Amino acid sequence: MTPALVPWPTSVTLTGGALRAEGAGTRSAVAATLARDASRDTSATGYGAEGYALRVDGDGVVIESSTAAGAFYAEQTLEQLIDRDDDGFFLPCADIRDEPRFAYRGVMLDVARHFHSASTVISLIGRAAALKLNALHLHLTDDQGWRVEIASHPELTERGSSSSTGGDPGGFYTRDDVRLIVEAAERHHMIVVPEIDVPGHTHALGLSHPDLVADSVIGEEVVSVTAEYGGELPRAGAPYTGLGVGFSSLRADAAGTEALLRDVFGEVAAMTPGPYVHLGGDEALGTSTDDYRALVALASRIVAETGKTPVAWHEAGDADLPDGSVVQFWGLLDPDPEHARRVIRAVSRGGQVVLSPADAIYLDMKYDASSPMGLTWANGPTSVERSYAWDPADVIAGITDEHILGVEAAMWTETIADAAAVEAMAFPRIASAAEAAWSRPLGSPQRDWASFRARVGRRGPAWREAGIRFHASPEIDWDQDSSYNQL
Repeated sequence: MTPALVPWPTSVTLTGGALRAEGAGTRSAVAATLARDASRDTSATGYGAEGYALRVDGDGVVIESSTAAGAFYAEQTLEQLIDRDDDGFFLPCADIRDEPRFAYRGVMLDVARHFHSASTVISLIGRAAALKLNALHLHLTDDQGWRVEIASHPELTERGSSSSTGGDPGGFYTRDDVRLIVEAAERHHMIVVPEIDVPGHTHALGLSHPDLVADSVIGEEVVSVTAEYGGELPRAGAPYTGLGVGFSSLRADAAGTEALLRDVFGEVAAMTPGPYVHLGGDEALGTSTDDYRALVALASRIVAETGKTPVAWHEAGDADLPDGSVVQFWGLLDPDPEHARRVIRAVSRGGQVVLSPADAIYLDMKYDASSPMGLTWANGPTSVERSYAWDPADVIAGITDEHILGVEAAMWTETIADAAAVEAMAFPRIASAAEAAWSRPLGSPQRDWASFRARVGRRGPAWREAGIRFHASPEIDWDQDSSYNQL
C-alpha cells in the first residue's frame, strides 16, 4: 500500500520488509530517536538547497543532504513513515529521493481581522513545517487593527490595536513577540514575511494618523456587506469592526506619508531576517489610479532600499515595481482577465508570482454550506477535493514554472477567532497547498485526488496524536487500518 506521505516525494521505492522501532511513546518521540541515531551526511553534493535522500532498511536510517534544511525535511518524511500495529511502531523499508518543485511554500495568517497570539503563530509554524512549508506570511495591518509594535511610532498600536472584527478583543505583537516568532521559524527552516498593507486597508493606521488617510469611500459593496454581516459603517476616528473592504486609502499628497512608511518598513525589515517584505496593495478601491500607482511605487521602492525583495498582491502589477519584485495572485482558478493581465505585466518586467488561488487554497472558505465558520465569496464553499485538484502551471495562461516562485495557502480571519478555529480551517486543506508547492505536477504518479485522499486519511491518527484539531471532512476516510499491515 502507498505510504502515507504528504507532500508526496519525488521518488519512493519500497524495498521490502520493515524496520521495527524500539520503545514506546508518540510518533514524534520515536522519530526523534531514529533521527538522532541515523547515519547522516549533510554536506553531500547534488541535493540542492532543500533536497534529500532517505533510506530505511533493517539496519536503520540513512539521511543524505547538501544542507541542514534538506536533512530537516528528510526527518519530516521519516516521521510520516512511522506506523504501528499490534506489536508497536515500525517503518517500511524504503529508498526516497526528494526535492521541492518550488522554492517558496507558504502559509499566510491574517492577524489583523482577529488577533492571534504569538503562541498560536508558533504552533502553526511547527504544523506547517511538518508539511515542508517554508514561509510564514503574517498580515499584520488592516482596517480592523494594527498588530505590530513600531518603536518609532508607538501611537500606531496605542490607537490601532484595541479591537477586532465583531468587536472582539484586539492585541499586538511586541518586539519580543516578533523575536520569538522569528526564532521559532528559524528552528523549522522557515522565513517570516511581514505584511504592512498599503495604500488601502489603512483605517486602523488613520486612527493615529488621520492627516495621512483620505476620507472613506463607502461604496455599494461595503453597504451590502454591512447589511449582511452586521456592524457599523466605517467612521473616521473610530475603530472599524466590520467586514467591508476597499473604503480606506493613504493620501499620496500628504507630507508625512513617505516618512512614516520609511520608519515602518525599516523596522519590520530589521525585525525579520528573511528576504521578503510584503506591502499589500490589494483592494484599494478608494484610491485613484494615479495615486495608487504612486503610492505602490513609493512603498515598493522603500522596501527595496531596506535590502528586501518587495512582495505585493497582484493589483500591484499595474504599478512600477522594482526589478525582481514578487506579485501574489489571489484571484480564482478561472482568473479574471484583468487579474491575469496584472500578473503577466509584472512577470514581463522581471518579476515572479506566488499563487494563492482563492477558490482552492484560501483556508478561510467554508468546507461546505453547513460549516460554522468561514466565508463563501470565492465560488462558494471549497471542499478538500477542490483544494487539491489544481496545478500551479495551469492557473494563468503563459505563466509556467519558471515564472512561479511558489504557492501560498492564505487564511483570512474575519470569522476565525481562536487557535482551534485556525487548525480546523487549515487542516486538511493546508496539505493540498503543501503538495501543490512541493510535489511534481498534478497527474504525475501519486499526484491525484484518489491517492491524496487515501494518504491524508492515514495521517489522521498521527494528527490526532499531535493534538491537531483538524476538520474530519466526510470526503476522507480517517479511520483506516495501518498502511502496512500486510508486511
